[in-house]
Amino acid sequence: METKLHDQKEDNISDEETVDWRGRPSDPTIHGGMRAAAFVLGVQSFEIMAIAAVGNNLITYLINEMHFSLSKSANIVTNFVGTVFILALFGGYLSDSYLGCFWTMLVFGFIELSGFILLSIQAHLPQLKPPKCNMLTNGDECIEAKGMKTLIFFVALYLVALGSGSLKPNMLAHGADQFNKNNVKQRKMLSSYFNAAYFAFSVGELVALTFLVWIQTHSGMDIGFGVSAIVMAMGLICLVSGTIFYRNKRPQGSILVPVLQVFVAAIVKRKQESPANPRMLHRNQFELENSDSTLSNDPTSLQYTNRLRFLDKACIKEQEPNSNNAWRLCTVDQVEQVKILISIIPIFASTIVFNTILAQLQTFSVSQGSVMNTQITKSFHIPPASLQAIPYIFLIFLVPLYDYFLVPFARKITGHESGITPLQRIGFGLFVATFSMVSAALMEKKRREYFSSSGQMLSIFWITPQFLIFGLSEMFTAVGLIEFFYKQNVKGIQSFLTAMTYCSYSFGFYLSSVLVSLVNKITSRSSDGGWLGGVDLNKARLDLFYWLLAGLSLINFFNYLFWARWYNISCNQTLSGRTHLDSTNEGFHSMCINPAQAVGVENIT
Repeated sequence: METKLHDQKEDNISDEETVDWRGRPSDPTIHGGMRAAAFVLGVQSFEIMAIAAVGNNLITYLINEMHFSLSKSANIVTNFVGTVFILALFGGYLSDSYLGCFWTMLVFGFIELSGFILLSIQAHLPQLKPPKCNMLTNGDECIEAKGMKTLIFFVALYLVALGSGSLKPNMLAHGADQFNKNNVKQRKMLSSYFNAAYFAFSVGELVALTFLVWIQTHSGMDIGFGVSAIVMAMGLICLVSGTIFYRNKRPQGSILVPVLQVFVAAIVKRKQESPANPRMLHRNQFELENSDSTLSNDPTSLQYTNRLRFLDKACIKEQEPNSNNAWRLCTVDQVEQVKILISIIPIFASTIVFNTILAQLQTFSVSQGSVMNTQITKSFHIPPASLQAIPYIFLIFLVPLYDYFLVPFARKITGHESGITPLQRIGFGLFVATFSMVSAALMEKKRREYFSSSGQMLSIFWITPQFLIFGLSEMFTAVGLIEFFYKQNVKGIQSFLTAMTYCSYSFGFYLSSVLVSLVNKITSRSSDGGWLGGVDLNKARLDLFYWLLAGLSLINFFNYLFWARWYNISCNQTLSGRTHLDSTNEGFHSMCINPAQAVGVENIT
């Protein structure tokens, strides 16, 4: 009986902070849970289906229909994908500050839909494209798209980018918001939700890279873009269908102002000395009314830490007039939230090179497949872009096995609710990603040598290992990063933190564009056209570029270990002197690990 009462009490913790679609306090027996999250998972699957079919085969459209060169097409794709992900910050900010997840998803979902419709129109009308020409055989004679043709194309493309970018962080955050983090059972379900979200992502990618790409290849890109529009419309219907079941978090007002206030107050009082006793710092109202309590007794407050102590100056009380102004005096809670944001930036930065590798699989690896033997049967040829579906076929089986078998097994050993910590997942994924580029370099060298010696094309399935290895690494790194960010104890900005994970994708794709241009510029001085110049991969040295990325990935892995160690030390500083560990802050402190454990090896550093 006591257990039931305890569970019921846990179910209602913090539910007064969430509301239903009419703005009334949510009811845990009706709102939230996996039933509500299932609608959000449906939206995510349909949305990724729509945009993946465009993004993953876009380079083929740019070369064959718009007549751009290989390197220019690759940069257009990476800039587009990079923009999608960097706009996630805008979507996260807008949601947490003003609109909330649901309305942000609805508004920008329609913007993304309008982009798909315009892309379909642009691809269908001959007057909006250059004259047809075979870029492989008559590349020098083909006319590149310019003027109004490119304007309409880029307007449509970046409408899709704006809609998708603003939608992505809110899909994950809104789904995760359906679970009460103060309830032990629901915290475990939250971890399963992140795995389910990746499963939904994998299903969407698989359908996009097989069925939708096949439509694009055999029925034309205009039909393909049109099908993406239909799929996106289905996603919006799915979103609206779950309205009555959602528990919604209220917007908090501008989420950037409190952060800026901390920096301004700290700079204004930079010459003052921080008190030796942190209890002398300005605290929140609860602690002011209970002055004999410790700093950790408020269930909504954050534990004071010794890290980044220059920010503590923002909490120093002054005797001057107007010293209580919010831009001159901040609470310990405010400062600790800023400290958390700063401390996770190095972990975020360590995943940028990982996403640069992903960019190659969506650009150059697709081009690799286009100069290989794609024949499966006498009458069926696999579209090169569909190669990216191979890891998702693998992951559709692997993710459920991981969640239902490996996680419970690991949970018994580690005692962690997710089986292994998010930082361990990230570390393992970053380590494995290096071997994706090693495999890609070896296979590209074999492909070139085989073509040079025999004049025949190697089977396209020779390059599947690079996709499989990266798919495995992405399951660990991507999900680990999202879970790590969402579980940070920073109230009211979960959508923005989730958006930071997508921002990592953005920087990775932008870095890819910079590397491609830089490598081309440097190598063109010593070789004809450079490693990546022209449109003929048989004359390029893509294998050397892959080796460069493998080296960068390995260096990045050791860089991650350094920052994971730094983060772990800062966590230990947080835990020192703590009188008890309440459930509100448990999610944050459970992130702390030995960095060597990130790859399952002791004393690696």
